Parts: sequence; C-alpha cells; structure tokens
Amino acid sequence: MRIIIALLMLSLFAACQDPEEQAITKSSGDSIFDVILTGGTVVDGLGNARFKADVGIKDDRIIAVSMSGLAEADATETIDVNGLIISPGFIDNHAHIQTTIHEHPLAENFTRQGITTIIAALHSGDQPWPLDEYASSLDIAPNVGFFAGHTWTRMQVLGMENRAPDHDELQAMRALVEETMKQGALGLSTGLLYVPANYAETEEVIELAKVAAAYGGIYVTHMRNEATGLLDSVNETIRIAEEADIPVHINHHKVAGVNQWGSSEQSLALIDDARAKGIDIVHDLYPYTASSTRSAVLFPQWVLAGGPDEFAKRVADPEQLPIIKEEMREIFMTDRTGGDLSRIQIRVLPSDESYNGKTVADMAADRDLPNNVEAGIDLVIELQLKGGFSAIFHAMDEQDVIRIMQHPLAMIETDGDPVAYGDGYPHPRSYGAFPRILARYVRELGVLTLEEAIQKMTSMPADQYNQKERGRIMEGAFADIVVFDADTIQDQATYTDPHRYPTGITHVMINGRFVIKSGALTGERPGMWIKGPARPDRVTIN
Repeated sequence: MRIIIALLMLSLFAACQDPEEQAITKSSGDSIFDVILTGGTVVDGLGNARFKADVGIKDDRIIAVSMSGLAEADATETIDVNGLIISPGFIDNHAHIQTTIHEHPLAENFTRQGITTIIAALHSGDQPWPLDEYASSLDIAPNVGFFAGHTWTRMQVLGMENRAPDHDELQAMRALVEETMKQGALGLSTGLLYVPANYAETEEVIELAKVAAAYGGIYVTHMRNEATGLLDSVNETIRIAEEADIPVHINHHKVAGVNQWGSSEQSLALIDDARAKGIDIVHDLYPYTASSTRSAVLFPQWVLAGGPDEFAKRVADPEQLPIIKEEMREIFMTDRTGGDLSRIQIRVLPSDESYNGKTVADMAADRDLPNNVEAGIDLVIELQLKGGFSAIFHAMDEQDVIRIMQHPLAMIETDGDPVAYGDGYPHPRSYGAFPRILARYVRELGVLTLEEAIQKMTSMPADQYNQKERGRIMEGAFADIVVFDADTIQDQATYTDPHRYPTGITHVMINGRFVIKSGALTGERPGMWIKGPARPDRVTIN
C-alpha cells in the first residue's frame, strides 16, 4: 500500500509541474534517446532489403533500430518520418574542399544533398600544411578527410619544372608525403592530367605511393588521360597499385570525347582483371555527361611548363605556334568537344565576367567568328594569355555513365566545389549529384535499385576509408543519417541555372545532431575529422 501511495504522489507531482519544467527535466539526459525517428523505412546501406523500423539516437550514436517500435516516452524528441526513407548519410568520395572548407563551414550545397562526410582527394590542388593543425582547427558541419597531394608535394620541390626529380629531390618529396601521412592523411592523391603533376613519370608516383602504403595509405587518382589515353591510364594506375603494393581508387571514372564513347566496356574490364589478380582497386563517378575543369586542359601540357611567362613566349614564337595549334586541334577534336564550341561553357572568366555562364560559341558569335575548332583555338589562346578560365565540357555519353555506375565496384562523388549561393556558374554536380542518382537513375531509369544506390553512397565508401562505424544504419554506428522521400527527391540544379538546392530531403543528421531539420538549415557544426590512415592494418612503419 505504501508503494502505491508513493507512486500516486509522484504521478500527482509530475502532473502539477509546469510544462516548461517538464521539458527541462526530460531533456536533462534522463531519456533513453535524444531522438527517435519513427515510422520510417530503413535502407541500411549494406545492400539489404529495406524494412520498416524506428531508429533511436543518443549523443552521436544510433543505439536502437527496432522493427517492433520504440516508445515515444523514452525520447526527448520523437519525429514522425512515416513514408520516408531513413538512410545512412551519404559519403562524397571527392570534392574540392581541402583548403577552403573553413570558409564554408556549413557546406550547405553538400549537406542539402544528404552528404554527411566529404573526402578531399585533392588531385591537382594545394593541401593544408601542416595538415593536422588545419584539420584540428575546423569547426564545420560535415565530417572531412584529407589526402597527401602529389601536385603540392612536387611544387614544393620542383615548382613548375617539366623534368624528373634527381635523387635528393625525390627524397625531399618522399619526406613531405611521409610527414603528411604521419599527420593523419588517408593516403596519396594525384591529378596526373594537370601540370605540373603531368610532368611526373610513373616511377615518381610509384615511389611516393610506396611511402603512403607503408603508413597504411591508399592511392587515389585523377588519371593522366580520360579520353584517347583512357585505357593506358587505367593500366598505369594498376601498375602503380601493383608496384607500390597499395590499394587504388580511381576518382570520376569517365569516357571523354566522342571518338571514345563506349570505351567504358574496356576500362571496366581492365579493372575486373586487376581485381581478379588480387589488386585492391575501386572507382567512382558523378552522374553527369559534362565535366568541369580549367582551360589548361585544352593545351598540350608542355606548352604550360614554367608558368604564364613561358607560355606567352611559346605562343608568340612563330615556329612553335603552328605546332601548338596542331596539338590543340587534336585535343579539341578527340579529347574534348570536337569542333562545336557550344560544348565549352565558361564557368568563370576573370578577364571578362560578362561571359560567365556563356559558351565559347557565344564569344565567337560576338566577334563574327565561325563555330569551329580553328576559331576556338585562337580564342582559347587569347583567354589563356589573360589568365585562363574554368569551364564545363559537354563531352560524355550517358550510356558510359550508366555502365560505370552499374559496376559493382563503383561509388559516387560530386567532384564539387564549396560554393556560395548565387555566386558564379558552378557545375550542377556541386548542388545535385547524390539526389540525381536517386531521382534519375533509381526512380526514372531503374538502372540501380534504391538499395544498390544507397550502398554505393554509404557503406562502400565508409569501408574504403576505414570508417566501419559510418555508412550504415545499425546499432552502435555514428548517427550520420539522411531522411528523404524516395518518390520526390530531385536534383534541381542545371548547367544554366546551377544554384538550386535539391528537393525531397527532409532531415540530415551528422554525429547525432541535425544540420538540416524539416528542410531548414540549423547552423549546427558537428563535423569530425576522418583521420587516416585508410588501411591501418597495412602499416609497416613502426
């Protein structure tokens, strides 16, 4: 009887409490869960069939996934997500954030895609130095991981010189990679299409990759040529992996140039053969038929050696200019966009911003020039002398995109930039790559199932970077979660109207905190540094 009376008195006391006081008591840490997502359909990220379940989160972890339901009374907050998909947060295998993410701490164009982790496989860009100081200082929304950069490393030792390093120079480069790996890099990244990385012989890359391998790193690459040299570049990548004994990851696998369309069959076969031989090789892509890069790719790389002054001297030389133009013609016609200048859409032209968003064909028309390769070469040389430009190149075929996407070792990336809303003409991938997979290639074309697509976006990349507690909806995993409507999720960004956030994504949670809630940005910055190495079990340096 005494127990019953005590319970009645306790219930009466609780009922008489002010509602605000009750809320304070409930949020003080007594609840089993901080948040319950109830009534949703879980796609767990591991490729398993979807299932209805409630998901309970406490602090930064998922602590319950219950098909029988969780009690609302056990949570500080319960959110009804009936009819929606509960997925692991998406992991972006490559974006250009390595030295600027602190300037865009909310990373809204990424998080609104459902991206919770961004990997800075920096390719041709600079790297933070010291890496550990930069990464530790970040106060940002997404999780981030970094690589040691071959281009940055080479420039510290050789600048823009077009030659191989001597013994001492190579040792200096090895030491920089070693130090970056010690500071927490995931591995080594190359951008062999671009100067000055393009000046490196394969042997140079192998020697640096050996250093990364010894510290448990992986090798990530923008290959040397994704057009006429695609197959040779895949073979070079496989050779580096084999001789350096390092896992390899090809970023934005593509087939560029009309003459090469269909070559993905051969490039994928090379990957399969390498895998069958025991080489740890994977790849990723973005779901668009246009790439985006700098105008420098329209030139033979030797012309750019030594920087802008040397370039100006070469194009002013009447003996060299015809050679340069002939090689440029080959690049235009076979590697890029053929003779149609409308396929080169200017993103940013610092020397004349009125052409931002327009095409080289528009510029030719304004000057009463024909839309052909000869006019394009003259215009591009002129613009390069004024500092160059960045552009979107419409040079791929969707059948290759689909074939690569369906490959069992393929994952997803944005290859995107951290952008300020309304600023410039970014490639739409910066706003829409991941929703586009779910809208066009899952819902509309059916080339992937929802479970397959989510696995490529979540557990596959998580495992690639030794993040076994991310990329999956399971008890004990980090609460990186995206909630979306599979029937309405849609990328909205286009090539001519790129500053458009996707629709259909309701909530995005990173490390247990909402960065997007009910479609609204919260301002939270729960991101963590995804510290390397990516293969700790392969470390051979004590």
